[in-house]
Amino acid sequence: MKHWQRTVAITAMAALSIGALGGCAPQKSSESSDQKTTEIVTDISKLPEQTLTVWDQESRGGQNEQIEKLNKEFQEKYPNIKIKRVSKSYDDLTTTLALALSGEDGPDVAQTDNARSMMGKFVSAKQLVSLEPWAKAYEWDKNYSKDILNYARYSADGKDFGTGNLYGLPQVGESVGIYYAPSELKKYGLDTPKTWEEFTEDLQTIKDKGGTPLMLGNVEQWPGIHVWGVVQGANENADTVRTLGFGNQGTSWKSQGNKKAAETLETWAKNGYFNEGFNGLDYDSVWQSFSKKEGVFLIAGSWLAPDLQAAMKDDVKFMLPPMSKNMDKVQTTGGTGLPFTISSKAKDKNVAAAYIDFITNKDAMKILAETGNVPINDTASYVGNKTDVTADVLTAFEELTTKGNVLPYMNYASPTMDKDLGAALQRLLAGESNPDKFIETMEGHYTKAIQR
Repeated sequence: MKHWQRTVAITAMAALSIGALGGCAPQKSSESSDQKTTEIVTDISKLPEQTLTVWDQESRGGQNEQIEKLNKEFQEKYPNIKIKRVSKSYDDLTTTLALALSGEDGPDVAQTDNARSMMGKFVSAKQLVSLEPWAKAYEWDKNYSKDILNYARYSADGKDFGTGNLYGLPQVGESVGIYYAPSELKKYGLDTPKTWEEFTEDLQTIKDKGGTPLMLGNVEQWPGIHVWGVVQGANENADTVRTLGFGNQGTSWKSQGNKKAAETLETWAKNGYFNEGFNGLDYDSVWQSFSKKEGVFLIAGSWLAPDLQAAMKDDVKFMLPPMSKNMDKVQTTGGTGLPFTISSKAKDKNVAAAYIDFITNKDAMKILAETGNVPINDTASYVGNKTDVTADVLTAFEELTTKGNVLPYMNYASPTMDKDLGAALQRLLAGESNPDKFIETMEGHYTKAIQR
């Protein structure tokens, strides 16, 4: 994603922002037992001229704008380094990166989904470099919160998630919430819902008045996982969701909260709350249809804010899913954007690390905010006097990470969970399954996952 993007729960924002170091004295550090000793150099200005190949999925409006600007500034600072950028959609990245990392002409730096299906698999295959030496040299381990860094930690064998070595560094925070146009709510005589129960009542009101309550494009399957995360968060406790999401032992899909969430989605589909043909429509075309006000609500990630603002101007807002009466905190899927990682075949790992530091330092955080993204550090400081949708997502992320429960993307649980859960949700939403069968199916996938 992108979804993007796309975690263990963040409990607090990092209080400090990243500061790029100057020319630290070279030091030698063993990255891991199976990686050769690397001399750590942070001043890359005197290194030989070379090309750094970077794969990213920052392809949409504000995402593309920030990375283009940062790449330009990096090359101005280091004229000896030329960046060869390869921009891909999230789906293209996930289907091509594994093969690229195994070849000789792949990326030096690549955004990699935190999930076991990508980062975990690549770590296990020794295709990514542990960032621990550079985390110390650039003080990432001090300037990022421990919980945020845990989103990109794996044991060296790739089996344990959320602990071990650091393998990636994210630029942005993200949360999945609800977009709406104030003019559309007014059209149906509604105010912004304050509770989950009000929100679900509004869906029926909109349907009764001839409107389309919810927009969804789910042919890729992962958008349905985001909708599931929001509904699950309104019904299931955070500890259960976290254990399931990270594929750890100790819980079960067979819970009252998960059953209620599955029943809710079944009801939404049966009642016709979604746009027609949603399971066969792609994600991008549907958010664009939402921007034309073909539906009232869109459950999606904070990363869409710049594009929706460009299309809808001031007539679009973002909110966290309103709190359910069953919960004492707001909670929803979220965490970090895709971390930037270093390939084990990178030509110069010091150059790769310097690039990652440059696009995540304090100056980079400012550029991210200016381009409508959600800086992962010092988020609230960038709201200022803004009242637009980008301010909404900044405020929402701050609220979620300081007062709520951030829940992991459910596809993190195993290398195949994205397809397993995505397919099961498609069948449930299409009426080809039911809540009991859905829960039974997911329990089987979870049981298999924790036996690794």
